Amino acid sequence: MLPGSWVAAPDPTTPAYPEAVTTATGPTTGDVVLPASEWAPLAQAHAARADALTAAYRERRSSGERHPIDDFMYDYYGVKPAPLRRWHPGVGVVLAGSSDEVATHASWRWYRTVDDGVTLDVPAFLADRGDTVRYLRTLLAATASRPAQVGCLGLHEWAMVYRQDDSRRRHSLPLRLGREGTDAVLEAHPLRCTHVDAFRFFTPDAVGRNRLPLTRATQTATEQPGCLHANMDCLRHALKLGPAVPGDLLLDCFTVAREIRTLDMQASPYDVSSLGEPAVAIETAAGKAQYVARQREFAERSAVLRERLLAVCDGVLSASG
Repeated sequence: MLPGSWVAAPDPTTPAYPEAVTTATGPTTGDVVLPASEWAPLAQAHAARADALTAAYRERRSSGERHPIDDFMYDYYGVKPAPLRRWHPGVGVVLAGSSDEVATHASWRWYRTVDDGVTLDVPAFLADRGDTVRYLRTLLAATASRPAQVGCLGLHEWAMVYRQDDSRRRHSLPLRLGREGTDAVLEAHPLRCTHVDAFRFFTPDAVGRNRLPLTRATQTATEQPGCLHANMDCLRHALKLGPAVPGDLLLDCFTVAREIRTLDMQASPYDVSSLGEPAVAIETAAGKAQYVARQREFAERSAVLRERLLAVCDGVLSASG
């Protein structure tokens, strides 16, 4: 079971990122040059942190086991352990060193060799990912501009099984309240999901119960920072921004998304006791209060991640001239 406290803070044994590396906003005309004695420990610490985060998944994969909570990170978001452990300094940073020391980064896509070492090739990156960067910048800013709506109670997961034959469920876990009890909970509460990627998995009978229809075209107008899935999606955005995202930010997004996914399943209609997780019984007053409190906490933590991702987008776009 994951602790409820925020564990994304830097490990005191991990070398600190220079400010320019963490924010990744420096223009290419004023690059920060890091000697290998400074950036190599960061890369090593990043790989060790990533390995710790993916250890359970890698062990299960070797034995063919599945985990309904943890595997979501890899199946839905397409996370792969090897790329996750690659450390990137972000925009506006030159990694200095001998040809052997910088060879690994130099071999990666969207890096180029400069007089002092290697750095992110922003023009090449934008040529391939420019539309993505601009779209994410718009989506992140729009989401951050709105107040967080809490109290949806995670009913999107209940809407995904509403009046559905058990053989069609996405998970093999049993329903905590049974079929009739599960449907009754959804029918007793207003359904006000704001996230299109949750809404698209609603059963046909649940679609019309939502407060408003959601489409990809209206996502920037409906995404809001209280939504668990919108906050998990900070990981998706970080992955799409690729090497422009500093390593610590990527792993912070992964850590928070993994914790949110745990709450998502704890508050779902599924019985997660076999996974060592207690239910957040949102059909009760105590469960509702617990869910809202944790939803607010995740909204606050994700707001920080969203601002850091916005800084990455701005850094890439400004560095392009």
